[in-house]
Amino acid sequence: MSAPSDLRLWGGFDDHLDLVARNVGTRYAAILVDGVIGLLLLPFNIAHLGPSAYGLWALMATVTVHFSVLDLGYGGALVRFVAQYRAWRDRTALNEILSTMGVVFTAVGLVTFLVTLALAAHLPALFNVSPDQIETGRQVLLMIGGFIALRFGLSIFGAVVYGFQRFYLNNLVGIVSSVAVAIVNVAVLQAGYGLVELVAATTLVRVLSLAAYVWTALHVYPGLRLSPRMFRRARLREVTGFSVYMLILDWSMRLNFSADALVIGALLSTAAVAVWTVGQRIADIVQQITNQLNDALFPMVVDSGAVERRDRLRLILQQGTRLSLALAMPVCVGVIIVADRLIEAWVGPGFSESVFVTQVLLAAVLCRVGAASASLILKGAWHPRFNAWVNAATAVVNVTLSIAVIRQFGLSGVALATFVPVAGAAAFVLFPTACRRVGLPLGEAVRHAVWPAAWPAVIFGALLWWTRAITPAGLLPTACQLIAGGLIYEVLFFRFAISPGERTFYRTKVLQLLGRYRHLAAAA
Repeated sequence: MSAPSDLRLWGGFDDHLDLVARNVGTRYAAILVDGVIGLLLLPFNIAHLGPSAYGLWALMATVTVHFSVLDLGYGGALVRFVAQYRAWRDRTALNEILSTMGVVFTAVGLVTFLVTLALAAHLPALFNVSPDQIETGRQVLLMIGGFIALRFGLSIFGAVVYGFQRFYLNNLVGIVSSVAVAIVNVAVLQAGYGLVELVAATTLVRVLSLAAYVWTALHVYPGLRLSPRMFRRARLREVTGFSVYMLILDWSMRLNFSADALVIGALLSTAAVAVWTVGQRIADIVQQITNQLNDALFPMVVDSGAVERRDRLRLILQQGTRLSLALAMPVCVGVIIVADRLIEAWVGPGFSESVFVTQVLLAAVLCRVGAASASLILKGAWHPRFNAWVNAATAVVNVTLSIAVIRQFGLSGVALATFVPVAGAAAFVLFPTACRRVGLPLGEAVRHAVWPAAWPAVIFGALLWWTRAITPAGLLPTACQLIAGGLIYEVLFFRFAISPGERTFYRTKVLQLLGRYRHLAAAA
């Protein structure tokens, strides 16, 4: 048994189920808070700033989102090595890894700010912004880029928390930070200030929150020691061997999710970016809500692949795909059907062009979710290289098609250009390849993993469409209609689409988890 000092040094040991529940539960809480804040603030910000200024803000934020790829894949790789050396209880190696990557990320932060300066200097040549927006855009870009550069330098602290499997602490910090940013956002605009003052105030709050992330890292790993003198080239090579594929995946994901706004900003206008952002925001929220299960399954996939447990991989592919689709179907299909009412009640009739964009992007999200477990198996139990190149090809096709059709078909064409490669990669590459990897016939996989989640959506969608005529207009009635329809879908799914044995298994796990929480609450 480990000594108390050893337990304190390595963060202690929690029950696995409780730890997963805390991590995933707080992650969903953070997503819910961010989603609600985003839904409430978007129309408020548009009303106070105007579509053009808000579109400029969204465009500058989209530009800086792509800065994350400057970490060269080291961010995702570092978490893996933190977890590995923590498991081996090798404090010297862990601190060498963190010190080495601390030097690297500091350099990445400096490069990030230099890139920001270059983009700000050439802003009029890169994007279709009006002359009166140039100076504002530069100031906004410099503030956001400066924050990201600082965050890069401190990112090793976040990797410690994630590698020690205590990321519920960072989730809680993120929730508090999001609420504080929202309060400051409202206060600044209510006081009559403009976009520059708004971004300056909210960025300051985010900078202050970085101190809390440093504290959580020191809390979970009291043995953390950092020094440039602990930089080791061998450690850098060790991490680089894994990070190169993470880099390709990250670049591809960024292009697939965020490049469209850049194309629109370059070839149309900032007002068009604002219209696109409405649909993109809804799709992002749905993607986050329905994609958390796969993060929890990743360690099991790695273990099963290492010992060639193809039976377990088959189970993960079927169950993961089915449950992910069961979460995504009612949300995606429901919002697709009531998108016109939802958007009009949310941001007003001036954003009617966002309706079709939202519907197509949600269809793309449904395809991504349906292939998420397959992608996870290919990455964790085969080789990340295949996933990397498939995602890269999808991103290239997406951007190429968007540029080709935007002049003739506008935002609708860009949305379809996003959907086509995503759906093609999911249905014809990732899912069939994963089935072959685990030895599962494609027809059987569709029958057991996809169809049980799909047919209840047909009934649910028909009921939702029929009740449109009797549902009053407005955000609250539309939300209630979606919630009621979602409950009908879940009843159909759990009562009729899955077997009695599977229902018993899911019920047992839920009751087990609830029983643990009741025990903890009683002890408290």
